[in-house]
Amino acid sequence: MTRSFAPPSRRVLADCVRAAIAAPSLHNSQPWMFRITGPAVEVRADPARRLAAADPAGREQLISVGAAILNLRLALRRAGYRIEVHLLPDPADPDFAARAVAVHPAPADELTTSLAAAIPHRHTNRDEFARVPVPAAALARLRDAAAKEDATLTVSDPSVVAELARSADRRLRSQDDYRRELLRWTGPEARHDGVPGWAAGSAPMFGPHTTIMVLATDGDTPLDWLRAGQALQRVLLTATLLGLATTPISQPVEVPAVRAALLGGSAGACPQMVLRVGYGRVCGRSPRRALDEVLQPEGD
Repeated sequence: MTRSFAPPSRRVLADCVRAAIAAPSLHNSQPWMFRITGPAVEVRADPARRLAAADPAGREQLISVGAAILNLRLALRRAGYRIEVHLLPDPADPDFAARAVAVHPAPADELTTSLAAAIPHRHTNRDEFARVPVPAAALARLRDAAAKEDATLTVSDPSVVAELARSADRRLRSQDDYRRELLRWTGPEARHDGVPGWAAGSAPMFGPHTTIMVLATDGDTPLDWLRAGQALQRVLLTATLLGLATTPISQPVEVPAVRAALLGGSAGACPQMVLRVGYGRVCGRSPRRALDEVLQPEGD
């Protein structure tokens, strides 16, 4: 005998989308769109918000979308539903990133509930961190979080990564289109939905007391990029629960030669993001697009 259940209302699913859009994204570009169809939420990459100069292949866009998918998963589970998530469900439509379907009522476990509750409190912190080492137990928790999403997280030498980051930054800033794109999205003259001047930060990203970690996947396909985004967001939310501040650093993975050097030639590892981890002051949240900008109307 098949037991029926009442699917989540559109209002419940819209609240889950609202949690999804709290995810981080390259230059706060928020490159996603959502559509509610019955008990499902469809997630799409928005090609109009892809950063062509910094991210010509769309890799970082899909990492950003993957982070939103992880938030959506957690929100749906906290709402009381077991879910099925299908990544890249339509091979003919590469922008169709995922479909998350509520399939049956089910209570969320304690960790899922805690991670979902941390979503509004996770912020990128570009300020200076305290000169306090991150405990080994906390780093192990972060590595475990990445592993749950089929990724690896490795502590790296900050001086080595700093030199690679400087090299990448020089190469990127030598390109006119990159500089123009950066000015549109970050700093005092940034567009209203980019990174505002107050959030840009002026502290050095690297130093002798800085903990630097590199997130990597086994492959480097669009599916791996979506998984990397989910891993990144699980790591960031776990850090939030541990009282840690975090800064994703993208420049070293935006230059192919620098990206290849990040893990010292580790066989089979594809670096997807550099992460600065430590203890910092509470910071504000970068602006988010309104829900009606990212959620397609019913029937559209």
